[in-house]
Amino acid sequence: MRIVVGLAVLAVVGLAACAPEDNTARSPMPAGADACAKDKLAVKTAGTLTVGTDKPAYEPWFSDNDPGNGKGYESAVTYAVAKKLGFEQAEVKWQTVQFNTAFAPGPKAFDLDVNQVSISEERRKAVDFSSGYYDVRQTVITTAGSKIANAKSLAELADAKLGAQVGTTSYTELRDVVKPKQTPAVFDTNDLAVQALKNKQIDGIVVDLPTAFYMTSAQLDNGKIVGQLPAGGKAEQFGFVLAKGSKLTGCVTQAVDSLKADGTLANLQKQYLTESGAPELS
Repeated sequence: MRIVVGLAVLAVVGLAACAPEDNTARSPMPAGADACAKDKLAVKTAGTLTVGTDKPAYEPWFSDNDPGNGKGYESAVTYAVAKKLGFEQAEVKWQTVQFNTAFAPGPKAFDLDVNQVSISEERRKAVDFSSGYYDVRQTVITTAGSKIANAKSLAELADAKLGAQVGTTSYTELRDVVKPKQTPAVFDTNDLAVQALKNKQIDGIVVDLPTAFYMTSAQLDNGKIVGQLPAGGKAEQFGFVLAKGSKLTGCVTQAVDSLKADGTLANLQKQYLTESGAPELS
């Protein structure tokens, strides 16, 4: 997704209303006051923090498809975490990591990965997660005039042809919460899903809320947010992905928690993410 929006907009209000799962307790905390000193960190390359993300790197999480420019929410959060760990911006090295492979079992070439990966117990079997850096809701989008444009409930989506990106919690929510009668369409990327919607091959897409705002404002003509999926019992959270048993997990969690406590995460959400006018589907 390419952009041009300066979506320096409102903070996420609805998401904050959902009490997040406490992921910190699941991340081993470092022992000793200097355990997270830069020279003590077990990084892949001394003096360098290697960070993975997918390509293209989508708005509003990144800007201009360039994770290294420090713009977009996830890029900015990554550099804030890196600074907490003692790394300057020039010492952060980005590498391309396909979304599904980031949390697949096996060794990792990165120190941490950031790519809107939702923390889940199933994924924890293969990788570590930091504590959550963003609480998120899944959303259905379409175009004005479509058969679901005025839907107010999940029941009104039952006959729709809906799609989502493969391997995402957007797809899981589509399958398990929306439960459409037609088999959901699965796409390798969100760009392909958008194209399918433009071509009227599908009626709507399930994506996270900030991405929904970007798609409907910048990628689609007459794009429309139908509504947010029901929140359920606990908030979905995005977390940094690390190799299973990584010695960095506790230090990255400590950095994220510090950024949350000092207001940095909230300020970056105000700067880069949008949340307004998204009704909840019943």
